[in-house]
Amino acid sequence: MRGQQVDGVEIHVRPDGSLKVYGPVRLLDVDGNAYELAPWRKPDTVGDRIKLCRCGRSQTQPFCDESHTRVGFASRPRVTDPITAEPQDPA
Repeated sequence: MRGQQVDGVEIHVRPDGSLKVYGPVRLLDVDGNAYELAPWRKPDTVGDRIKLCRCGRSQTQPFCDESHTRVGFASRPRVTDPITAEPQDPA
């Protein structure tokens, strides 16, 4: 996938870091308002992406501001990791 433009939407879980979101996506706040994504889109080796916070410490929520590096956030989930909880239906 490196060096290629993404077809559709892909979300990459970064080791100890953000979620990188590639492709045509809308991001809505809790009231259903769409964020303006253009200022947050940046190119990298995969394509244009936005980065979403996973550590909960970003001052630019829901976008990543690299706070995970300052706070020592550690999370490296893998597809092969056991999932012990069942998905919950939204209320």
